[in-house]
Amino acid sequence: MSQGFADLQDLYQEVILDHGRHPRNFGRLAPPARHSRGDNPMCGDRVEVWLCLDDEGRISECAFEGRGCMISIASASLMTEVVRGKSVREARALSDSFRRLARTGTCPVCGEVHEEDLDRLRPLSGVSGYPSRVKCATLAWHALEAAIAGEPSAKIG
Repeated sequence: MSQGFADLQDLYQEVILDHGRHPRNFGRLAPPARHSRGDNPMCGDRVEVWLCLDDEGRISECAFEGRGCMISIASASLMTEVVRGKSVREARALSDSFRRLARTGTCPVCGEVHEEDLDRLRPLSGVSGYPSRVKCATLAWHALEAAIAGEPSAKIG
């Protein structure tokens, strides 16, 4: 393993640990925020996502609460940061791109549209080597999509 790759892996691990230990946007939003819950029965992770849309249909606020592994908490924390200011369509497209990144470790079809956001989420790409962890990383994203759709719980596939 080259030193540059090892340094990058260390940086990615630091980002995950920081967001897992000190999650951003942790807490509930008051009504009329949209809300949805996601549960991963395989490992016991549970995440609830709240979001508010502004008059233009953009996510003005996004927050979460949950319990689970470092990966699920870090992913939810990072998600709340990158979706703020996005339209519903942009947030759904970013969610699709992130789930591809988590499953495969890359996202060659994502293009430049999500490049900056995916760079922020790239520390979670390492879960692609651990299929049981992909659900941990994508749990909050499924709950986000359910909240956008007005569904009380996410369907985890």
